[in-house]
Amino acid sequence: MACFIVPTTEAIVTTVIKHAADKKGSDNIFIKKMGWLNTMLWGGSALLAFEHVWHGEVTPWFPFLTAAANPADAAEMLHEMFTSGVAMAVLVTLAWIVMVLVSQAISKKKVPAAAKSQAKA
Repeated sequence: MACFIVPTTEAIVTTVIKHAADKKGSDNIFIKKMGWLNTMLWGGSALLAFEHVWHGEVTPWFPFLTAAANPADAAEMLHEMFTSGVAMAVLVTLAWIVMVLVSQAISKKKVPAAAKSQAKA
């Protein structure tokens, strides 16, 4: 129903953080790789939103979310947001953290190997 709202909200927040950090010129590896997180969140949210539009759960007229029209459905929608939406946002963020750590480990391994080969030459 509305599970895509949670990752979309996270995407908005991380996009603002990324733009603010880019203006400051942060050296933090996670800030530098936040574009990956933004891409994952925006892409997943867009796909989920499209799926909800396809199934008629999101409409172009008020209240936009069909579940918001009925209080009983609204409670179910909020429950879905707090369970499925939060779980998806957390899972995507954890996957991004693993990606950043793995890429950092790989880049650290390549630098010493390159330095050794240059030292021999």
